[in-house]
Amino acid sequence: MPSDKVLKEKKQIVEEMTTRLKSKSGVFVDYKGITVIEDTQMRVKMREENIDYSVIKNSLMKFAIKNAGYDELADVLVGTTSLATSTEDPIAPARVVKEFADKLPDYFEIKAGFMDGKILSKSEVLAIASIPPLPMLQAQFLGTLLAPITSLAVVLKAAAEKAGGTVDVEVKVEKPKVEEPAASEPAETTAEETAAEPAEAAAEPAVEETVTVEETTETESKEEE
Repeated sequence: MPSDKVLKEKKQIVEEMTTRLKSKSGVFVDYKGITVIEDTQMRVKMREENIDYSVIKNSLMKFAIKNAGYDELADVLVGTTSLATSTEDPIAPARVVKEFADKLPDYFEIKAGFMDGKILSKSEVLAIASIPPLPMLQAQFLGTLLAPITSLAVVLKAAAEKAGGTVDVEVKVEKPKVEEPAASEPAETTAEETAAEPAEAAAEPAVEETVTVEETTETESKEEE
């Protein structure tokens, strides 16, 4: 009878496998006969694609698939089994596994897979593997959006070359009108300034006369005393 330590370790492995089965996608593989060098090359490729790949025990995986609700996968858990899963790119596991299955057809075979809670057969995994990577899909989508614009540019260029000239597009931008002040306003301002200058000049002598009168009056008062 296994010890408590062994049971605890197996329970932990089952929990980890159950978590992996909740990834975006995964592929079960029969890897019998693969060499160490080939296995190393495949694992390097898996890491580059952020794929978690490992050999699994069928007896423990049966508990994990039951916990994850993938009971139908129990039929593929025979012989040697490994599992490739991804939490980022759902196409990556199928694409990389198919790449090595094509290189090693005699002893590297796809068993089944899953994606977003749905079980996939071998043929479905191969079909998904043919989908281009996400960056390539984005580039293709962008190319589709730009295709009408590119076609229009080609047509316009061809038409211009046929006519012996070029196609120019003139864009006119109207400047906003600025209202100029009326001609009478500067004249009124000048007149007021002109009228103000004599008044100020006339005011200055008046002050001097007043001072003179006051001084004379004070002098006469002193003489009388």
